[in-house]
Amino acid sequence: TEKRAGQLEKIKRMEKEHGTVGAVAVDKNGNICAATSTGGMTNKKWGRVGDAPIIGAGTYANNNTCGFSGTGHGEFYIRTAAAHDVSALMEYKGLSVVEATQAVMDKIGDMGATGGMIALDKYGNIAMPFNSAGMFRGYKKEGENGVVKIFGDE
Repeated sequence: TEKRAGQLEKIKRMEKEHGTVGAVAVDKNGNICAATSTGGMTNKKWGRVGDAPIIGAGTYANNNTCGFSGTGHGEFYIRTAAAHDVSALMEYKGLSVVEATQAVMDKIGDMGATGGMIALDKYGNIAMPFNSAGMFRGYKKEGENGVVKIFGDE
């Protein structure tokens, strides 16, 4: 459509990406779920598959460890199996969800990529590290007010 063609031209000039929407949740029985949806990268190379639909890369859920949803340069999430890596660090090394997500976020950053992730363990502990200028994120726990953040110093 004319609208999408205009968006494409704008993106080509600005070299920016559209965002990802992710969610993780744990129910009262300790069942964890995760979902990731992305508009993908505008002007992406034909045939590119991002990390969002790859279980263990951009999305993952394991009742014994955590639920995970990632955003950023998907190729790096695929190469590191980022989502599964977080779960494995929790399961095999005994790291907390905060420690495990930060370790994987650091690994992705050391490779030259930017992004972020949200993760939730079976006890409701939340981790939302990122290495970009900001990341829209939030959470809601039963009996508490919702929390919404954008920048790292909040």
